[in-house]
Amino acid sequence: MLKTLTLFCCLLNGVFATGCASKIPISANQSESLKQLATRTLRAKVLAEAAQALLEQPRTVTDSVATRSAGGPHDFFSEGDYWWPDPANPGGPYVQRDGQTNPANFVAHRRAMIRFSRIVGALASAYQLTHDERYARHALRHLRAWFLDPATLMNPSLLYSQAISGRFTGRGIGVIDTIQLLEVAQGVRMFEASSPAFRSGPELAGIKEWFSSYLTWLTTHPYGLAEMNEANNHGTCWTVQVAAFARLTGNAELLDFCRTRYKTVLLPTQMSLDGSFPLETRRTKPYGYSLFNLDAIATICAVLSTPTDDLWTYQTPDGRGIRRGIEFLYPYIENKAAWPFAHDVMYWNDWPVAHPSLVLVAVRFDNRQWLTTWQRLDHDPQVPEVLRNLPVRHPLIWL
Repeated sequence: MLKTLTLFCCLLNGVFATGCASKIPISANQSESLKQLATRTLRAKVLAEAAQALLEQPRTVTDSVATRSAGGPHDFFSEGDYWWPDPANPGGPYVQRDGQTNPANFVAHRRAMIRFSRIVGALASAYQLTHDERYARHALRHLRAWFLDPATLMNPSLLYSQAISGRFTGRGIGVIDTIQLLEVAQGVRMFEASSPAFRSGPELAGIKEWFSSYLTWLTTHPYGLAEMNEANNHGTCWTVQVAAFARLTGNAELLDFCRTRYKTVLLPTQMSLDGSFPLETRRTKPYGYSLFNLDAIATICAVLSTPTDDLWTYQTPDGRGIRRGIEFLYPYIENKAAWPFAHDVMYWNDWPVAHPSLVLVAVRFDNRQWLTTWQRLDHDPQVPEVLRNLPVRHPLIWL
């Protein structure tokens, strides 16, 4: 009765924080699978978030004018986060302050895409729990606006992302901005699997065509190819995007390519033998970037694993794999004070949160300790930098 009342109160008050989740102890029913426990932990939050999402109207890149963009109104635009005006040359090219975000840079398109991702992720999660067609129909409104409506759609390219004033109109590393479409693509898959509104309507083919066009751009344009070859989390994020979008569109060739890349490039070059990520720990925000990269690798495993090619259990000949990565980072998620590297120059106090890597790996390896830690962490962070680096926010649609 108390659990039922708690869930009802959460829904009534529209609570999005972790308080609701923490009222359900992880040991309440040891016979439940960890997937069932994760679902029960998130149910009230998901339904409350979806109720709010039903009230939201679509907003795309065309709703915000980017005056410094070299592109048009349908082109996504963002500016490099760590670039600032040069005090020695006002009005000249910007200079870099690594790890220090310039609050004056244009972020409206990024925020719109994060909002879009959160709405679709919430609606898809709630649909998975209830099969209420209201969620599917409302998701379609937002999907039409972003991908199909000629007046509001976003062009399937990132020519003007992570621009730098006075230096570049766009850069290859800007490809990382569309990690915010991961849960959009996954949400479409969830709706396609069982929603009559998706299966019978004309929109699905057009949505997949948009993602197919973007995949072509990601895998042929110099910006996309440059990002593929980035050595750190940028290369990981290229791979997870291509994998997720290829799965949605049924591109088996790219799925195989990403599996091979994970095994032969990402793990050998990014993970050390102890499970850490040296390319992240040497940066100015080593803790946040390490968590971010582990989340991206866990999502790769979730997207690409098959019964005959299970990336969750895959290890390089010297033992590097997702399990070693979580075993390295978990003690510092549980006790951040023990972190052996430098503190992040910004946002140190805002990490960790309820990272998707924790719940995905906990369920896959049936580890209650990892799930317990995930349950008590913040499931609804509001800091923009955290949201930007947490593109998988709705684990139910990935389990």
